[in-house]
Amino acid sequence: MEDNLPVNVREYQELAKKVLPKMAYDYINGGAEDEHTLRENIAAYTRIILRPRVLVDVLSFASSCKIEDVNSSCNAIRFYQLYVYKNRNISATLVQRAESCGFKALVLTVDTPMLGRREADIRNKMIFPRSGNLEGLMTIDDHDTTNGSQLERFARATLDPSLSWKDIEWLKSITSMPIFLKGIVTAEDELYIKKTVMKQELTGENENGWHAARRAVEAGVAGVIVSNHGARQLDYAPATIAALEEVVRAVAGALPVLVDGGIRRGTDVFKALALGARAVMVGRPVFFGLAARGEAGARHVIEMLNGELEVAMALCGCRSVGEITRSHVMTEGDRIRSLL
Repeated sequence: MEDNLPVNVREYQELAKKVLPKMAYDYINGGAEDEHTLRENIAAYTRIILRPRVLVDVLSFASSCKIEDVNSSCNAIRFYQLYVYKNRNISATLVQRAESCGFKALVLTVDTPMLGRREADIRNKMIFPRSGNLEGLMTIDDHDTTNGSQLERFARATLDPSLSWKDIEWLKSITSMPIFLKGIVTAEDELYIKKTVMKQELTGENENGWHAARRAVEAGVAGVIVSNHGARQLDYAPATIAALEEVVRAVAGALPVLVDGGIRRGTDVFKALALGARAVMVGRPVFFGLAARGEAGARHVIEMLNGELEVAMALCGCRSVGEITRSHVMTEGDRIRSLL
């Protein structure tokens, strides 16, 4: 074991900033415009208070790599995150490659009709990183950064801004992988998902709502991910943890809900689970660990978050993840309602 290992994600971030080129660090860590939502993603977690229980017997408990290389490097459960290009053949090829490599689900990015205005990338004249997955599928010839971010110009030229709900049916027709929608932050989108998949599946028989919802899950999208793209798209969009409960209520158990954005502590994971998330996704902290110490750093970040979650569970009287409930947290809304 190395001496003086970082003891939290923030310390890994400081190390990553020291070793990464400024362009790379700013790309990973930066957000859109004023970066309000970037800060709020983290700050919103600090405004949720834990409500511990005592006297409980508690026991502890866009890649630069090719799809094929990721597949051969580990035996973990793998999801493939898809951006839909104007040339649908490129997207279809990527989906088919992921499925043939045994990826278990498709994560469709739905919040990127165009790139957000990332001012750090503009200042740094961000260059589109080499993508092994696109080799042979498209040529990236324009490396001019005179007017700012080459990455933004590439995205504008290649990503499909016309992506809509009907395209989910197209994806379902070319893959048997379950589809998760990533980039949902409002209940209105959730309700549209529920109505759409239920309308497609109902046969006109007199089915009750519970059965219809189960059929929707089986035949429609497999789940949703509450995400604001790491605050890199629309600044002043809601913090994901602030939007989570609204989305969970709208789904009403018909679909599993995951959440990403702003998670820096195991207590953040606990709060997200208490507010109805089935799981959390972690991005920047893993990048920080990877930059600072390679694979060992990335692994250590996950171990730290898991260890912090176990401590939070034990001190809140939860013997398993299933025992984490809404009553274990108090949000700003709860505090306001208590005063009325």
